[in-house]
Amino acid sequence: MQMTVDLSDEQAEQFQQLAKSLSIPPQELVRAAIDDFLLRQAEDFSQAARYVLEKNEELYKRLS
Repeated sequence: MQMTVDLSDEQAEQFQQLAKSLSIPPQELVRAAIDDFLLRQAEDFSQAARYVLEKNEELYKRLS
């Protein structure tokens, strides 16, 4: 999928500098940032689900 993102001049400059400092093309930096964001979302959900299951474990035992 292709997307277009509008950045302010300042954001674009910061983004270009970051990609340059990492010696990677800007497109690769975008993909890496999206991958990281999606992975964090999955981890956050897993942590929340574990917390709820552990917290309610006794209740689930009583209801079964």
